Amino acid sequence: MLDLAVDAGVVLPASLRRRLRREVARMVRAAALTDGRAYEVSLRLTTDAAIRELNRDYRRKDAATDVLAFAQREAPGAPPDLLGDLVISIDTARRQAKSTLYAELAMLASHGLCHLLGYDHRDDAGERAMTARMSALRREASRRGRVRAA
Repeated sequence: MLDLAVDAGVVLPASLRRRLRREVARMVRAAALTDGRAYEVSLRLTTDAAIRELNRDYRRKDAATDVLAFAQREAPGAPPDLLGDLVISIDTARRQAKSTLYAELAMLASHGLCHLLGYDHRDDAGERAMTARMSALRREASRRGRVRAA
């Protein structure tokens, strides 16, 4: 399940918002099918100012960033289906987008989701594994039909 929140001040066409909600929900479902469980994820689309504040408060980095992932599975007593929260800065996504804003948002969502699933990119092997999973999730998100494990 995906809960999408869009902060005040974030301008995003309704069609892009619907597509993002649908395809990120498919990524979450594909990940859940792979792991044999249900997952809940929240996705918040925000501004550079808001993500900078979160980055400063939680990571001690006083700068805007593109995506933050807050894994709930690491919290004591957290329900096993509550995977976590993703926060994406639309401002940074717009600046970073090499093709379309949607493509950048999908990439950032898959990146954050992989962090929630326990992936990291601290070394080359971790980077390769995470990149492969991100690609599989995005492929499944954009495919039509019943969601398959990815």
